[in-house]
Amino acid sequence: MKKMRALLLALAMLVALCSCGSKKEEPAPEVEDRDAAVVFENSSETVDVTALVKDYADQLSKTKVGFIFLHDENSTYDNNFMAAGIEACDSLGVEYILKTNIPEGQECYEAACDLADSGCNIVFADSFGHEAYMIQAAKEYTDVQFCHATGVKAHTEGLSNYHNAFASIYEARYLAGVAAGLKLNEMIDDGKITAEEAKMGYVGAYTYAEVISGYTSFYLGAKSVCPTVTVDVTFAGSGYDETAEKEGAQKLIDNGGVLISQHADSMGAPTACETAGVPNVSYNGSTIAACPNTFLVSSRINWVPYMQYMIGKTAMSEKISTDWTGNLETASVQLTDLNEAVAAAGTAEKLAEVSKKLSSGEVKVFDAATFTVNGEKVSTYLADINDWGDYTGETEAIVNGAFAESSNRSAPAFDLRIDGITLLDEFYG
Repeated sequence: MKKMRALLLALAMLVALCSCGSKKEEPAPEVEDRDAAVVFENSSETVDVTALVKDYADQLSKTKVGFIFLHDENSTYDNNFMAAGIEACDSLGVEYILKTNIPEGQECYEAACDLADSGCNIVFADSFGHEAYMIQAAKEYTDVQFCHATGVKAHTEGLSNYHNAFASIYEARYLAGVAAGLKLNEMIDDGKITAEEAKMGYVGAYTYAEVISGYTSFYLGAKSVCPTVTVDVTFAGSGYDETAEKEGAQKLIDNGGVLISQHADSMGAPTACETAGVPNVSYNGSTIAACPNTFLVSSRINWVPYMQYMIGKTAMSEKISTDWTGNLETASVQLTDLNEAVAAAGTAEKLAEVSKKLSSGEVKVFDAATFTVNGEKVSTYLADINDWGDYTGETEAIVNGAFAESSNRSAPAFDLRIDGITLLDEFYG
């Protein structure tokens, strides 16, 4: 993560020398007091689509959205965004432009400029590495709203037209972990494994907070019903590399993994599991069509509520929140339908029960009482949520006995290395 941040900062400085579109005469002034510039504004507000279509039809007819996707529909990650963007635009009757296979480099900046020049009122990008280039474009096209998923800098940049968005996917991953833990219990009861052999594997992308938060919440969900569970983690070094993800899954299976999950976007891990007959929890969509014998369930972010929110706020000429975090209540984090042929008996009922407890706050995903770090309970932790490059950690993250994930910014910040999880390798990019 640190190397990636440093690289993005260096790239941002480099691309600042390039230009496109209408520019300000003078660069934005440097902020002398960084602390004074921080505004923690995190919302989960949604809009009334019916009222919007009725009361703001004229404004919506003049609204155009430009989308920037890292890959295309063959990536489960990008396809999830793409389908949500199209659904949101169709529901509000607004025009849109899709740009696919846009790398995390100068190409993103050029795509953002092209969309703004094409009359887009809103430009949305879906990948972490797009952020520096979206910010550069936002500084030049001040009358266009730039919205970015998974980013971390909106609350420190202080731009009125640049916004970050994410969702509490850790809640859905926790629920998926519960389903996985129940499957492990079934395997133990059936004599297929012993309690000590309840080892899961997890194919990650890179070693940074979003992925760490993901595999940790998945593990804690499984541990809540299967106390002997452990997890090994390997990293593909990419968000979309079918060969690396397949090899990673096989590595985990060979190392004793009896159930595999992933923070990866291709069919590599699921197909490896189907071939080996190992249950699999995928990400961003069901893989049951290709993996009917091993697919268990999948967690995903439903981006439709946010897409409708950013479009609605723009049409109404109202402020878009600096950070936006969808949750279970906004239907922004979801599980796919269970594969009943693979899931343990009673899984659906248990998931409904735990989901209600997550919504009410009775269950907290990162409850500090449920994990240790190097054998010790965690009562305090300073998290680096400002992302300024010094990585000193400024904000107390343990609030009311739990790590308060996605509370001060939309993107995950959980980066604790808790006991029970073994990293077989690391990849920072």
